[in-house]
This record gives sequence, C-alpha cells and structure tokens, in this order.
Amino acid sequence: MGQIISISNQKGGVGKTTTAVNLSSSLAAAEKTCLLIDCDPQGNATTGLGIDRSSLEKGVFDMLLGEVADNEVITETALSRLHLIGATRELIGAEVELVSMKDKEFRLRKGLAKLRERYDYVFIDCPPSLGFLTVNALTAADSVLVPLQCEYYALEGLSQLLETIKAVKRGLNPGLRLCGILFTMYDKRNNLSQQVADEVRTHFKESVFKTVIPRNVRLSEAPSHGRPILLYDVRSSGAQSYLALAREFIGGK
Repeated sequence: MGQIISISNQKGGVGKTTTAVNLSSSLAAAEKTCLLIDCDPQGNATTGLGIDRSSLEKGVFDMLLGEVADNEVITETALSRLHLIGATRELIGAEVELVSMKDKEFRLRKGLAKLRERYDYVFIDCPPSLGFLTVNALTAADSVLVPLQCEYYALEGLSQLLETIKAVKRGLNPGLRLCGILFTMYDKRNNLSQQVADEVRTHFKESVFKTVIPRNVRLSEAPSHGRPILLYDVRSSGAQSYLALAREFIGGK
C-alpha cells in the first residue's frame, strides 16, 4: 500500500508545486510508481507536467463528487511511472460545493482508498490556504511535507500550519505525522537564509530534510515549458537537488 503525502504550506510562493512536480518526477525516474494529485484550483501542477487543463474531461473535482471511476480521472504524463489527477477549471468552485456535502472532510480520502494500492507514493499538491481542499488533503494523507522558504515570516507561517495539523490529528486523522520540512529557494549567500535554517533545525532537528533546494533559474523556467526539471535540464542544480531529495526520501522518509 502506497504512502500518501500532502505537500502543504498556507503561504504562497514557497515551492509547494515545484516540489510536488519535481519530487514525484524524480521518484518516478528512480522506478517508483507515483500519483500526483493537483488540489490547487490554480492548476499549476497540471500545467507544469505539460497537461492542457482545457483538455481534461475529469479531475480532482469529479473525484471529490464521487461520481467517476478511478481510470476516468487519471492522466498519463511524459514519465511512464508518474500519473496525474489534474485540476480542471471546475475545481475553482470546489470550496463552495464542499460546504454542503456529507462527510465533506473525507471526500478525498474516500476517493484514494483503492488508488493508493496501485502506487508507491501519492502526492497531494495543496492550495495556499487552509480551506476545505487543504483539510481534505490532510485528512487523506499519512504525512505532511512542508516546503519552507528561508525568510523572515517563515517560522510564523510554519507554526500556524503545525497548529492546523494538530487540529486535524485530533478530530479527523489521528495517524497524520510530519514527513519533513524542506528548505526551498535557498540562497547560501544570504545570511538570513542561514539564520532561519539554523533556527528551524534547532527546533525540529531530524524532521528537517538534509537536502536543500537552491534558487535556480532553470528550475523557475521549467514550468513554462510544461516539463519537470529533470526533463528540462537534468544537469542543473535544481534537478540535481530534487534527485538528491528523492534518494533521501526513499532512504527513510
């Protein structure tokens, strides 16, 4: 049975989607079967894998409604071992739709109950908010991976997310755990980056990934070409860092 990992941080622009696309792609390249679920209405994980959202007939929204078979929502990608459940435009209205649904916090967990048996890893790319879509992702997940940009407000946002995780554990998903904290957009020339990293490592110790994702132009360019970084420029520092993260992930996370 595969692991379900929610990639969450209510702060936008910290590398959630970049991590979701490139970690799942790197694991697929390492011969692990992966499913990426784009739970963000912006749909950046979908387009980042080269999938035209307008071409998708079914996606995450339809899974939440519970009206489709598994194979109807799964899309193949350029990597044979990586599949996608994409974000159609209808997902924009999902927060409103979920409010009136029965067992609204468990819709995604129910949809993934059988699918997780087909994959080694299932990753959920969450929106930059703590609404019903994120709560559904946290309720469905075994663990949470937190991308963290090393900047001034990072620790405040992290504490808010950890409180949300605790609340979900108490009321909805007792088995939920912290998979790890991942430093993203790291600039070793910036003293603040080092200070924030040191403080997080002091507080969270072994919960912090050893691999650090640097600021990298090629990593920023890849989504506009609809390709994960390892298919866009495998020699770049961004690609090499996500391949290293995949190896660390397989080794014990």
